[in-house]
Amino acid sequence: MNATAAAAAAPRGDWFGQPRGLTVLFLTNMWEQFSYYGMRALLVYYMTKELLFSQQQSSFIYGLYTACAYFTPIIGGVIADRYLGKKRAVIAGASIMAVGHFMMAFEPLFYAALATIAIGNGLFLPSLPSQVGDLYQRDDPRRGWAFNVYYVGINIGGFLAPLVCGTLGEVYGWHYGFGAAGIGMVAGLLIYLAGQRYLPPEQPRAVTEEVKRSRVGFNRDTILLLVGIALAVTVFRGAYEQVGNTVALWADSGIDRAVGAFTIPMTWFQSLNPLFVMLMTPPLLAYWGRRATVDAHHLLVRRMAVGAGIVSAAYLLIAGVAAANGGHTANWTWLALFFVIFTF
Repeated sequence: MNATAAAAAAPRGDWFGQPRGLTVLFLTNMWEQFSYYGMRALLVYYMTKELLFSQQQSSFIYGLYTACAYFTPIIGGVIADRYLGKKRAVIAGASIMAVGHFMMAFEPLFYAALATIAIGNGLFLPSLPSQVGDLYQRDDPRRGWAFNVYYVGINIGGFLAPLVCGTLGEVYGWHYGFGAAGIGMVAGLLIYLAGQRYLPPEQPRAVTEEVKRSRVGFNRDTILLLVGIALAVTVFRGAYEQVGNTVALWADSGIDRAVGAFTIPMTWFQSLNPLFVMLMTPPLLAYWGRRATVDAHHLLVRRMAVGAGIVSAAYLLIAGVAAANGGHTANWTWLALFFVIFTF
């Protein structure tokens, strides 16, 4: 059974013109992102305020954990492809991550919990989004739109997580926040298990190998372009993940978060990026769509270059604000402006 046949074999039952399986994958992804960003919103604060680690040690552990979270999907994808299959990899990965999140509620298990979450993430992350394409035949015009819908779940989960997990962690105790992240992961797992009948069957391994052998190789220029893009993306993701590290620490110690009698919880600022992504994406897609040319590859590289420049400007802004204020705290609007520029 090839990809086209697998899509055709999927249960019909469309919902709003899309396969019901898309809703299953969307909600599973949303809750997984809720758990990931909920834990990330608390991690450096938990280390500096509860475990009493120094900022340097906390940043090192955060960076090491994040690097593992990005590296393990490479190995997990191979395991899913060769041994487990996509569905079993998602179920195993989600289960392992849920256990890891609940382990975070117990201080002696801190390091083991981080390792467990990273391992589960390695199985889960490459296996879920690839199932979106399996819902459609290759020439289905709904296919591209489906991926846009799927990735909206990332931002919904990322927006809600700091508000829910962050508030629970700051107000009631860090372990309640980690527990909420674990509950989110369990919710995603249960939705995925309940929605199995709406997902197409997986291709047999023999067919998968035949498809791989039939693919045409890349030329040298394409490989060099991909290597360059990979390096640029690596640098960008390093800057992006500072939102949960150095930017989060600055929100705690370098920002005046008072709005009248109310003090903005420090974790809430991490909801601004996904919020602004949801608000800005439609007009930005329309803008770049009008500028699209026949040479789509150059347009993609140009967009990445513009985005990297804007992210650099955002960090230069807060560096300048921190330097200008010396040992004093800056108004919270500067941090909000950082996220506006960072998202743009």
